[in-house]
Amino acid sequence: MIDPLSVTAVTGVLGAVGSAVAGEAGKWAWESVGNLAQRVTGRQVQAPVGVEQREELARLMVEGARNDPAQARALAAWMGGLADGAPAPANAVPRLLPASTRYFTDRRGPLAELDGEAGRKADGRPRQVLLHGPDGIGTSAVAIHWGVREAHRFPHGQLYADLRAAGPQGTADPATVLRRFLRRLGVPADHLPAGVEDRAELFAALLATRRLLVVLDHAHSAAQVRPLLTAAPGVLTVVTARRPLAGLDMLNIAVGPLADKDARRLLTDLAGKHAVAAAKAALPGVLERCAGSPFALRAAAPVLGDAVPQALAGQTFTDPVQAATADRYARLAPNSALVYRRCALRRWPAIDARAAAAATGLTEAEAAGALGELAAAGLLETALDGRHHYRPAVRHHAEAAALREDGLAACATAVHRTVEHYLRLAVGADHAALPQRPHFGPLYAGIGPDGYPDEAAALAALGAELPNLVEAVAAAEEFAAPGTVCQLVEALWAFQLKVGRHDELLPALRAGVRAAGAAGAEVRTAARMHLQLAFALMELKEYGEAEQHFVSAIGIEEGGDPRGRATAVESLGLLRLGQWRYGEALECFERAVGLLDGIGADDSAQAHRPRARALLQRHRGRALRGLGRFEEAAASIGEAVAFFRGTDEAYNLARALTDLAQTLIEQRRGPDALPLLDEAATLLERGGATFHLVPLGVLRELCVNEPQ
Repeated sequence: MIDPLSVTAVTGVLGAVGSAVAGEAGKWAWESVGNLAQRVTGRQVQAPVGVEQREELARLMVEGARNDPAQARALAAWMGGLADGAPAPANAVPRLLPASTRYFTDRRGPLAELDGEAGRKADGRPRQVLLHGPDGIGTSAVAIHWGVREAHRFPHGQLYADLRAAGPQGTADPATVLRRFLRRLGVPADHLPAGVEDRAELFAALLATRRLLVVLDHAHSAAQVRPLLTAAPGVLTVVTARRPLAGLDMLNIAVGPLADKDARRLLTDLAGKHAVAAAKAALPGVLERCAGSPFALRAAAPVLGDAVPQALAGQTFTDPVQAATADRYARLAPNSALVYRRCALRRWPAIDARAAAAATGLTEAEAAGALGELAAAGLLETALDGRHHYRPAVRHHAEAAALREDGLAACATAVHRTVEHYLRLAVGADHAALPQRPHFGPLYAGIGPDGYPDEAAALAALGAELPNLVEAVAAAEEFAAPGTVCQLVEALWAFQLKVGRHDELLPALRAGVRAAGAAGAEVRTAARMHLQLAFALMELKEYGEAEQHFVSAIGIEEGGDPRGRATAVESLGLLRLGQWRYGEALECFERAVGLLDGIGADDSAQAHRPRARALLQRHRGRALRGLGRFEEAAASIGEAVAFFRGTDEAYNLARALTDLAQTLIEQRRGPDALPLLDEAATLLERGGATFHLVPLGVLRELCVNEPQ
């Protein structure tokens, strides 16, 4: 049980709940803490931001508990329930390190230095290594081979991230990497902190007592790496990069070219002794061109005895990776060469046959065959899900070849066709993921739900393609297609509402706002762009900027569609709820109800009015509960319950039942609340929304141990 008279204990619970506010359970817990703070302190308080404000609020709550034994019991019960409802300590053992290459040659020096750093006596210095060398030299292979070989040193697992993966300019965002790491360490999705700082703090805490390997591959800068570092004595972090990274105080290990004898050995392993013997006369030239680059040697092995392609006759290359790439490209079949060029025109994070077919005009079967040839030639890397991506140097070669051989017009057409492919995919999946909501844009009527078996499958499809969809938005913006940008962003709405991943969505959402402003978009589209960005910023706890965009959406909707204005005003009210500004939230919700009630009987929005009004009544009840007006709150939420009982929206009915039960508990009517909680739990379990069961468990415990 949490000591309600301990400032330290109350501050700790406030911090734990506040850091997880991005999830649905976290938002509920944060709002509940706000209700509790109003009652215990006897005053209206705003949600604290930062450690100092949390400590000050904790002091006020403890002071109120000391002056009122009943409030002390209520504080102890709530704080204990919230602490008990927190997830169990994350203790999963991740195994994310990719498989090592079969043929690994030499590298005795770097391997010995890694052994030394891993095995040295703990002395307060973090165990951190930077392996650096030019593209294709094998820094990743060294890190992975050593990690696999020395897995016994790390009983708590291995974490791996490719930092050149999806993201602006081809780099992964630290917040995205931390989300993946925390999930693999066992943190439930609904308890992930919103911001990168909170995620980094939780990551460091989880690793503090573990013996674990972290490999950060293809780092771009110190700023990208720094949030992912920990000083935990049992953790070894290995970073790979093309050059030393200024600002990182690590053990620097240079990885250079293979010596001729090791290069010969690698060629022999790859091509076989007979092939190497047969190519004896050409071997010196091959070794000279490859210059000790493992990438170039691997590319040369399958064609060791073949003549240099005629297209390359007389050409010289100073970079072995460029030489090997040009050689393999010159040997491609026409379809494969076409796919190679057209798919390289953007940094698509994960290329499949459908996308390649869109870019080239080939059939999916032809595109799949071409992708297979490119992967076999080492010109594409293949992920575990079977999709492909370029290494940067290879993509640069392919892009240059496309511009040189196909021309600007054909290249632009390929990009437009690929963006259109992703747009149609997103619209169909979005429609299936949340069919009840109003959908904007001409494609929705033509595409429909697109054959997904259920909402979960549609969300999974959007999640798998999210990095490509974000890149598609960037491409559409760069090609001055603001309407396409807005339609793509609109098609991310269901995913944003139901799954989140707001940090990944943020670049696309910002592009949507820019596009709406530049294009003179219709009112409802422009307002939607601001709303989507505002919701993401709110989830990321960027409340000031979120408010600006909510206000912008309201301003855009003035004089327009009443339903659109109501949505914008309602959204600002939700922000106020998260800030514990319950009076202002209530004003927003009541204004939104008034706007809905003003919709004419012949207005096309009339069909959506009852559902929108029911949602608003639930939110209105939450604001009233925060103000301590429990009877009014119960009546308002009761309207929402009555409406959703007559629909097939089990999720919204369960949420309304939960809010009504919580309001009854605030009135010391625990026995009346229990049946509502049981009904809500049944509905949520059937719908697979298990992350909402945490609040139910806390509320049920409060019913059983209701303070008198």
